[in-house]
Amino acid sequence: MTDRIASAPGFIAALDQSGGSTPKALSLYGVEPSDYDGEEAMFAEVQAMRARIMQAPDFTSEKVIGAILFERTMGEVVGGKPVPAYLWEDRGVVPFLKVDKGLADEENGVQMMKDMPDLAALLERAKAAGVFGTKMRSVIHDANAEGIKAVVAQQFAIGDQIRAAGLVPIIEPEVNIHSATKAEAEAILRDELAAHIDAMEGEGAIMLKLTLPSEAGLYAGLQDKVLRVVALSGGYSTDEACAKLADNPGMIASFSRALTEGLSKQMSDAEFNAALGANIDKIYRASV
Repeated sequence: MTDRIASAPGFIAALDQSGGSTPKALSLYGVEPSDYDGEEAMFAEVQAMRARIMQAPDFTSEKVIGAILFERTMGEVVGGKPVPAYLWEDRGVVPFLKVDKGLADEENGVQMMKDMPDLAALLERAKAAGVFGTKMRSVIHDANAEGIKAVVAQQFAIGDQIRAAGLVPIIEPEVNIHSATKAEAEAILRDELAAHIDAMEGEGAIMLKLTLPSEAGLYAGLQDKVLRVVALSGGYSTDEACAKLADNPGMIASFSRALTEGLSKQMSDAEFNAALGANIDKIYRASV
């Protein structure tokens, strides 16, 4: 798994929509809130969507090297196997797990992660399930040096716990693409990331998941310091995200909305597979 993630051509699919973002993801997929009754039915609908994606002909290690899962998805079954085992054994796709519990209220131009009191137990379950790594997200809204410093410090502190548990953390301090100070925030973020990476102790690698930068190549200097640097689409359309990614050699995609753009529950399997295959190919080409 480490070799696949470190050097294989391809991208990481983000299939980790959580409770707050699930209704929007389902609406884009043609499933409205009026089509399901309650949270359990909602999660059943999104799991059916994810299973359809995972079982599509083009969702294999030829172009998709990893997939980030929501906690509930880790316990689901696809193709008669637990999802992490199905991904790795049947598709050759390395499983990751989203571990954060959402965002705190904005302070100093950023949103830190909420507390994760059950993280140790979750990491133990993930390791036993065959998960390779984790992902956790903060958001930076403004070029506030104090706020960005706090976000990065929190990410690396929890990353140390994840590395100690034998998993590879994806550190994701997203910069809001609509920020009026996006470029300035990214420059501060780059320097904070570099300082923390250089000061890291203990065993285990990390990965970075970063917003596609305003200045092409901004994060190039970090790529040799970590296992892989991946990009989030952040609300850009598939075409926009792929164009920006192609301007940042060495970064690969980890897209969610861009991956599922144009997919619909109402599509026939042939239509669905063709549309998803086109998205996968477009994101793959931008990543390599």
